[in-house]
Amino acid sequence: MRVDTSGVSSNVSSNFAHRTLVNAALALAGGVAMRLAFGLEPVWWLAWIAPAPVLVAALRSGTATAGLLALLAALIATTGLFPYFSLLMPVPPAVLVTVLLALAWVLVIMLARRVMLGTGSPWSVLAYPLLWCAVDTLLAALHPDGNWSSVGYSQADFAPAVQIVSVTGMAGLVFAVSLVPSAIALAVTRGWHATGAVLGCTLALTAILFAFGYTRIPGTAPAGTEQIGLAAIDDFIGPRVPAAHAARIWSQYERHVDTLAAQGARIVVLPEKIAVVAPAEAARLSARLSALAARHRVWLAVGIGTDDAGVKRNLAWLFAPDGKLDASYAKHHMAPPEREFLPGAEYDVRSIGGTPYGLAICKDMHFAGMGRAYGQRQARAMLVPAWDFKLDGHYAARLSALRGVESGFAMVRVARDGLLTVTDAYGRVTAETRSAALPGATLLAAVPLERVDTLYAGTGDWFGWLCTGAALLMLLPRRGPLYAGKENPAG
Repeated sequence: MRVDTSGVSSNVSSNFAHRTLVNAALALAGGVAMRLAFGLEPVWWLAWIAPAPVLVAALRSGTATAGLLALLAALIATTGLFPYFSLLMPVPPAVLVTVLLALAWVLVIMLARRVMLGTGSPWSVLAYPLLWCAVDTLLAALHPDGNWSSVGYSQADFAPAVQIVSVTGMAGLVFAVSLVPSAIALAVTRGWHATGAVLGCTLALTAILFAFGYTRIPGTAPAGTEQIGLAAIDDFIGPRVPAAHAARIWSQYERHVDTLAAQGARIVVLPEKIAVVAPAEAARLSARLSALAARHRVWLAVGIGTDDAGVKRNLAWLFAPDGKLDASYAKHHMAPPEREFLPGAEYDVRSIGGTPYGLAICKDMHFAGMGRAYGQRQARAMLVPAWDFKLDGHYAARLSALRGVESGFAMVRVARDGLLTVTDAYGRVTAETRSAALPGATLLAAVPLERVDTLYAGTGDWFGWLCTGAALLMLLPRRGPLYAGKENPAG
């Protein structure tokens, strides 16, 4: 007797098509959510759930399909950064960087999927956060741009979440933000009842993190104890800028210092690399700025670039109230457009009214190691001339503020094409305004100079390296009852 199986085949095909469409929709939704959650102006709460749909789609699909869906979601997310990358570099490298960021997402998702499908243990939920911690830690240690795109920076506007970095560094925040979507994805694919313990632990850990953050932050912001003036003019004095226009810019900066000093500022900070000049012009500028500081009896921090027959340096000059050039700090970490500048290696801490202030320039504060170095030198506040790219003004200011949370100091950051920002040692913005073209923008702020000792400043990236080791061990071949060795895309 012949059995008609056409109906069964049709039903199987229909189910497969339906499942594929649902998985594609999940990947698309997750990609859009990730674009919003991890962009230059991140939606902090969305970061806690955005990757979950992509993880669900990957866990419900075969290997090839999962890889394609992860790539689709990752490209949707990272192409939101392409306009910014194209400001920093030519289009081909900008495309390459965008794709590499997407591939990092794919790598983490696919490796986490392998672990989560290869074991029956609900604790495979740790694969995704451990892998992200490993990637984040390795980038921070080895990449010339550090972990600039860290998923943890999505939380910079939510002070209770970021306090954990004072203990663990960024890796602790990355772990927490990544654990929640991983737990959601595991629960969806394996069933809520089978993963109850994991969900309970995830909820408890998240609650503990928020509770720690809320209790660590003082109920009232520490009172500002030092009046500091910030001034920025977006116009750059380059080699093709007419001399008359350059003179107007410098004259306007002098007027800003005049005004801020009259309002009570004892320290005035100007932005990064206002001009790039030859040695003779640098000497004239130094004398002019020295006289300006002495005239108003203020400490004056100024960003300047020097070009001595092709030997370029990006400097922060600090003039004392008597006009003396008290420090000439050289930037350590260069942005892609300024790789020809020689990096510095020294750390400058100067006592101003008995308070230790550190000097850094822009991208330096993208690196936790720089913050730790100044935390170990007991800096109470950082004076940071900066130059952003308009699109990243908010992101760069908040990213830099996390260095203060990690290592316990306030931050005074003055950016052209960005924001003039003062943050306290808990990452809270106490004063802020946007920069502008001539005549520019100014801000007078009372800076809280509370020194907050942190575990991270003393111990460094212990948690990140611990997670990196755990991730490597997790990826090693295993045998045992928890490791089926057979993929189960149906979850």
